[in-house]
Amino acid sequence: MLKSCTASQGCGILGTMPWWFSFLTLGAWILVVALALLARGRQFATFAGVISGLHSLIAAEIAPMFVPVMPVFVALHIAVYVNFLMLTRARMRPLWYRLLVSWPGSFFWAGTLLAMPWAVVRALGFSPWGIVIPYALAAIGMVQSFVTREEEIDLVVRDHHIDHAQPLPHPYGNTREDRPLRIVQISDPHLGPFMSVSRLRRIAESAVKKSPDLICLTGDFLTMESHSDPELLRRSLEPLAALRGRVFACHGNHDHEAPETVRKALAANGIILLVDDAALLDTEAGRVHIIGMDFAWNNRAERMQRVCQQHPRIAGTTRIIMLHDPGAFKHLPEGEADLVLSGHTHGGQVGLLSLGLSWTFLRLFGIKIPDHGFWARGRDRMYVHRGTGHYGFPLRVGVPSEESVLRIHRVRS
Repeated sequence: MLKSCTASQGCGILGTMPWWFSFLTLGAWILVVALALLARGRQFATFAGVISGLHSLIAAEIAPMFVPVMPVFVALHIAVYVNFLMLTRARMRPLWYRLLVSWPGSFFWAGTLLAMPWAVVRALGFSPWGIVIPYALAAIGMVQSFVTREEEIDLVVRDHHIDHAQPLPHPYGNTREDRPLRIVQISDPHLGPFMSVSRLRRIAESAVKKSPDLICLTGDFLTMESHSDPELLRRSLEPLAALRGRVFACHGNHDHEAPETVRKALAANGIILLVDDAALLDTEAGRVHIIGMDFAWNNRAERMQRVCQQHPRIAGTTRIIMLHDPGAFKHLPEGEADLVLSGHTHGGQVGLLSLGLSWTFLRLFGIKIPDHGFWARGRDRMYVHRGTGHYGFPLRVGVPSEESVLRIHRVRS
C-alpha cells in the first residue's frame, strides 16, 4: 500500500510532489475554465469546469498514493487538461496528437473518475488499498473502445402481451418466418478521437457487405471535434451510397448541435434523413413502413402522437420506428410500431456485459431507461443498440460497441 511522505521524512523531491501537484492542478483547472469561457461561452465553461473540476479533486486526493511514479502520474494528468484546452478550438486531430494527448488523457481521466471511491476513503482519513484497480479497468476500457463486436440477433415481434417494460431474451419465441427482415443498425458513431474517418468507413463498408434489406442510422453522428468540417462525416459514410434508397437515418440529441453538417453529409451519400417523417419501401421480406422520430427533450408524447397520426399504419407492412432515445419509448402510442430501434445510452457504456451479465452503470444507480438489448411494453417491442462509438465518459468499460445484423421475425397470423 502506497502512502504519502514529506521531505522531512527523508523522501526527497518526490515527497514534496503531491503538495506541488495541488497547485499545478488548481492552476490548470482555472486556465481550462477561463479559456473555455472566453472561447466558447458560459455553457461550455460550466461543462468543462464541472467535469475537469471533479477530475481535479479526485486526482489531488489520490496523488500521494502515486509518489513512486509521480512523473508518469503528472504527465498523464497534464494530458487531461491539454485535451480540455484543445476542445476550446475543437477539431479532428492527427494521429500523433491522439497518441500523445487524446488517448492517454482519456485513459487517465476515466481511471481517475473510477477512482472516486478511493478518493472518498482517503478524504475520510483511511488508507485504501488497490488504487491500481480503477486504472486497470481504464486500460481494459481503452482496448474495448477500439473493438466492435459483430453479432447476428433474432428478434420476434408482436407475439405475447407483457404488461410492463422489461428486457427480453433473444431469440424470443419459437415462431419464425421463412424470410426475416434483415437490418443493420448503426447508432452513436460519434466521429471523434476514438472514431476516426477510416474506422467509421470500415464499419459502413462492413454494413454494405452484409447485404441487409435496410440500414438504419439512429443518430448522434458527431462530437465537438468533428463539427467544424462537414467533409469528415460525408467521407465516413460514403460506402453507404452503394445502397441508396435502403439507408435511413434519424436525429440524435447531438445532431442538433450541427444539423446542417449532418444533413449535408447524409444527403451527399443518398441517405434518407427522416425528421418526424416516414418512408415506404419494398424488400424481399415484404413491405416496410419506416418512421424517423426527431429528438426532443420536451412534449415528447404529444410530438410522437402527432407524427403517428400524420403517418398511420399501413396494412400488410412491417412498421419500424427509429427513435434515438429509448427513454421516449414509454411515450409512444401503443401499437404504433412492430419494432422501435434506439441507441443513445451506448449500452450503459460501463458495466459487466463482457462477462455475460446484464449489469450496467445506469442500472446500478437506478436510472430507469432501457440501456441495451430487447425490451417490451405491451405488444410493442424495442431494440436498444449498444452504440458504434461513445461520447461523454471517456471510455467503454465492460460494454463493447456493437455491429449487429438484426433478423426481424414477424409472427404468422
